[in-house]
Amino acid sequence: MADEPRVTVLTRAGCSACVTAEQDVARICAELGHGWNAVDVDSDPELRAEYGDRVPVIMVDGREHGFWKVEEKRLRTALAG
Repeated sequence: MADEPRVTVLTRAGCSACVTAEQDVARICAELGHGWNAVDVDSDPELRAEYGDRVPVIMVDGREHGFWKVEEKRLRTALAG
């Protein structure tokens, strides 16, 4: 696994869709050998302003990949590249 996580899930407390997205990302990243992390958008005013109405947001290599749910096939393709 690389030192830097390739996938970040922008999340917030009390968000059931966020919990599901984190579970999906954890499973996919474990299978593919990539690191991931979660960041609470409410911990940073800029993140909350940018992404707060769309959580969960999936970031791959620092770029927005998708939001509201994990598109498994698409995420696997992005991580394969």
